[in-house]
Amino acid sequence: MKELLEYIAKSLVDFPEDVSVTEIDSDQTTVLELRVNEADMGKVIGKQGRIAKSIRAVIKAAAGRENKRVVVEIVQ
Repeated sequence: MKELLEYIAKSLVDFPEDVSVTEIDSDQTTVLELRVNEADMGKVIGKQGRIAKSIRAVIKAAAGRENKRVVVEIVQ
């Protein structure tokens, strides 16, 4: 999941070298923290959060195929 999120984010932003994804595992849930350059924050979130929702939906669908629960957090 980490690689998929990183690939999607790098495709959207102007500064792909600043994209980083941190994976935090707990018992039943994996949290993926996405960090991007401040100038790219709007591109990752989108108008009214539509792009962020789409990213979360894709990651959730991919995780569902592996019977995992994954949460995507976009942090500054």
